[in-house]
Amino acid sequence: MVLCASAQDRVMRRPFIDSRVWHWGFSVGLNTQYLTINNNGMTFSPQSQDGEVQKWYAQTESYAPGFNVGVLGALRLNEFMELRIVPTLFFGERTVGFCDQLNNKRSTQIIKSTYVGLPLELKIAGPRHVNFRPYALVGVLPVADLTVKKDKEILLNKSDCMIEIAFGGEIYYDYFKLIPELKFCFGLRNMLCSKRTDLKDKNMLKYTESVNSIYNKIVAFTLYFE
Repeated sequence: MVLCASAQDRVMRRPFIDSRVWHWGFSVGLNTQYLTINNNGMTFSPQSQDGEVQKWYAQTESYAPGFNVGVLGALRLNEFMELRIVPTLFFGERTVGFCDQLNNKRSTQIIKSTYVGLPLELKIAGPRHVNFRPYALVGVLPVADLTVKKDKEILLNKSDCMIEIAFGGEIYYDYFKLIPELKFCFGLRNMLCSKRTDLKDKNMLKYTESVNSIYNKIVAFTLYFE
């Protein structure tokens, strides 16, 4: 019985699936969205604020796990490389905390985002070991946020362009291929919207003016089914 099971484990499942020019599939996964905030240490005078000098500092306090879904399309370039395009929706949430370092006042803002992304990725795979094949990829991920809310402490721009780095493995089964993948995305654009014409209370400008730049980061664990 043990010898029979061992022999079955050495049988290659779907041996010709990687020879196809086009590959199709779908993906589901979990992600964490994070904001890297660079503060400028600006001090606000009593004339422009509530009668006391203020110095606000912002940081990402927490983030809730989000999820992502997508559709996979891959073009085989050669035995070890393929070009992928994966239209994806990323749902996520993070909490930004604000602290007045001079008066110990605090405020928080929950930022929810629904990013629609259209990544273009170059996947480089290693040799197949029976029913497993490791790979790494790099890519460019343009995204647009569908849920930007105005008249809040800070306002983020609607679009970004991110660099992707990912590692994963292809697991071959009798009827499909399962591909777990861990991906890191780094935003290239300063997401802080400094022109706050949306604010009804101009006193809230202090939160925007105390920040130099905000950059996006996303870490995603995704399962592809092909």
